[in-house]
Amino acid sequence: MQRIANLLVMKDNQVLLLKKPRRDWYVAPGGKMDSGESIYEAAVREFEEETGAIAVGPQVKGIYTMMIIDPHTKELLNEWMLYTFIAKDLLGTPYESNREGLLEWHPVESLKTLPMAEGDRSNLLYAVSQSGIQYGTFYYTEEFELLEERLQNSMEGDLN
Repeated sequence: MQRIANLLVMKDNQVLLLKKPRRDWYVAPGGKMDSGESIYEAAVREFEEETGAIAVGPQVKGIYTMMIIDPHTKELLNEWMLYTFIAKDLLGTPYESNREGLLEWHPVESLKTLPMAEGDRSNLLYAVSQSGIQYGTFYYTEEFELLEERLQNSMEGDLN
């Protein structure tokens, strides 16, 4: 199973997003975890590799299972885990582009309308607007049409 970690920086009511050329969709900077790497290490490393900047104080905001299925046969075609982090600041100036696409700052509000996978929209909107951690499973077709999402929210640290 593939493991992916991404990291969204939100600063001055703006978010730093990567526009991928394949579909012209926006994502949070991130990528595949290396063997033996923690999810935190992967998110920090991938963010720095893709942006040239360092995220300050990243915190986990979401842990998701992504399922690609054939909607007709219900056959599982692919599955991976996604770990989403958020940070409120960064050190350095992000690149304008990298091998993955263009880096752009956008108003937080634009997460509601920018072209992206609908599961990404759900988890990034949660990351910028809610406390606690979100868990969930997203079911997609091979063309990344969202078929179903199941989400649970938890208030870690609020056990008093």
